[in-house]
Amino acid sequence: MARALFPYGLALLAFGGLTGCSSEATGARAALSAPEGAEYLGVQTQLLDANTVSFIVRMRGARDRADVVAYARCAAAQYTLIRGYGFAQHVRTNVGRSGDIWEGDGGFVISPDLPAGMRNLDAEVIVDDCREQGIPTV
Repeated sequence: MARALFPYGLALLAFGGLTGCSSEATGARAALSAPEGAEYLGVQTQLLDANTVSFIVRMRGARDRADVVAYARCAAAQYTLIRGYGFAQHVRTNVGRSGDIWEGDGGFVISPDLPAGMRNLDAEVIVDDCREQGIPTV
């Protein structure tokens, strides 16, 4: 009997895994949506070495730290494409707030190949998503 149920168990497990991915992807997209009424005040790019870049971003109307990090990611992704590379790795983003102005200093390593690690960005995918969400790039 257990052998007869095995294929059904696999199908249920696979379907359950796919539905989990679907809702997770939707949540990730919602986190990157631009805040209503946000003002993006510009990006300063600082090349730290051949492949390490800092992006200073400033904005007004951010909901929280995540909006500032999203702006830095969008800038990094576009810069990566401008340099002819396909990938960036997010090292860190320091975020501060002074009054209603938020500032982020995001560090990224850009690369032509997919780097090892967990915080990698496919630049083309990120730039497309930024445009869709209304978040400016460089």
